[in-house]
Amino acid sequence: MKVVVKKKQESLPLVISTEFIKLEAAMKFAALTETGGEAKEVIQDGQVKVNGEICTMRGKKLHPGDVFTFQGHSFTIHAAE
Repeated sequence: MKVVVKKKQESLPLVISTEFIKLEAAMKFAALTETGGEAKEVIQDGQVKVNGEICTMRGKKLHPGDVFTFQGHSFTIHAAE
């Protein structure tokens, strides 16, 4: 199963070939952070929301339909067709 990470505002989807993506990896693929270390820090600092709630688990599995938000940028996980 492929999963697409799609930014709601004028961005291209990011396609992966797994059924889920971990939050830390999704942030890197969405170009919200440059490194995994940076993603780890902002997640553990409570700066990222998943489905409207603060998430401090960098290994949180995101599935189709999940939404994550960081610094005003929201991305929705979609299954590729």
